[in-house]
Amino acid sequence: MIRLILLGLMLAFLGTPVPSAHAHALEPGYLELEPLEAENWRVTWRKPAVSGQPMSIEAVLPENCAYQRPPSTQFDGYAYISRWTTECVGGLTGNEITIEGLENTNTDVLVRYTLDSETGQTMRLTARTPSFVIPATPSTFGVFTSYVALGVEHILGGIDHLVFVLALLLLIRNWRPLVAAITAFTVAHSISLVAATLGWVTLPAPPVEAVIALSIMFLASELVQQSKDHQTLTVRYPWAVAFAFGLLHGLGFAGALVEIGLPEGDIPLALFSFNVGVEIGQLMFITVVLLLGYLLLRLAPKNARKALQPQGVALITIGYGIGGVAAFWFVQRLALF
Repeated sequence: MIRLILLGLMLAFLGTPVPSAHAHALEPGYLELEPLEAENWRVTWRKPAVSGQPMSIEAVLPENCAYQRPPSTQFDGYAYISRWTTECVGGLTGNEITIEGLENTNTDVLVRYTLDSETGQTMRLTARTPSFVIPATPSTFGVFTSYVALGVEHILGGIDHLVFVLALLLLIRNWRPLVAAITAFTVAHSISLVAATLGWVTLPAPPVEAVIALSIMFLASELVQQSKDHQTLTVRYPWAVAFAFGLLHGLGFAGALVEIGLPEGDIPLALFSFNVGVEIGQLMFITVVLLLGYLLLRLAPKNARKALQPQGVALITIGYGIGGVAAFWFVQRLALF
């Protein structure tokens, strides 16, 4: 009955039109410089919002640019945007771009720039490296490394996705169905990530984020109900359940990627790189969980097997814990509607 109610709520919320609002943890900044005629550039500066206010970071262009700092910003529902044009006498090559205040945050900033008629390049700035000197011969390798790093950070920072994967690992005990489920989850979220990022599928972020919380509550209820005499839906059809929910989680990944922004000339590469980063982060998490499980079984084999078996104390406690956290996320995300 509980599972049917959760499934019904998921379908209902996916079909409910609501105003768009930001609900995701990943909030990098984005600075883009597009060349115009002569030595002029069109500048776009996207600053993340924190509690409804612009983050305390600022883009500072090279000293040879007429307007080094952005004019006033406008909130677009996700972030604070500034757009202006500037003349940089002598060009951008060999000059420094700085994100002032970035060293005091946990945020990344992607800098996208194009030198004359060359293909645009991307540089990822962090708290440790808040500035860089624009090289004379940039490489597309920068796009790959930047978006891979963002993908890894997104999955490791997105605790809801990790909790979902953890619940799958606890529910599915045989390695073949587990591999099939993880593979199905990966394929599904890759499909919906590409479809949503390219605009083929459009859903507002708040209901997607809320239903992701519901999907975790669904698995938590299965952890609690699973027994030797009762195989849950996920245990009976692991890859099908993982694929269905993977499509949903991919929409969450896409929401983060859309907020970051994609370089127009390197959209396929950026998409591929971000997805590679997500998979690397996911595999890192699975490896750590399996390693901890192995160590636990080696240190206290009898007690660990008893506690983690269906209806065992540990599994029941984890199930209620995951369900409680997911319920909190669900209510919290409903408040953003």
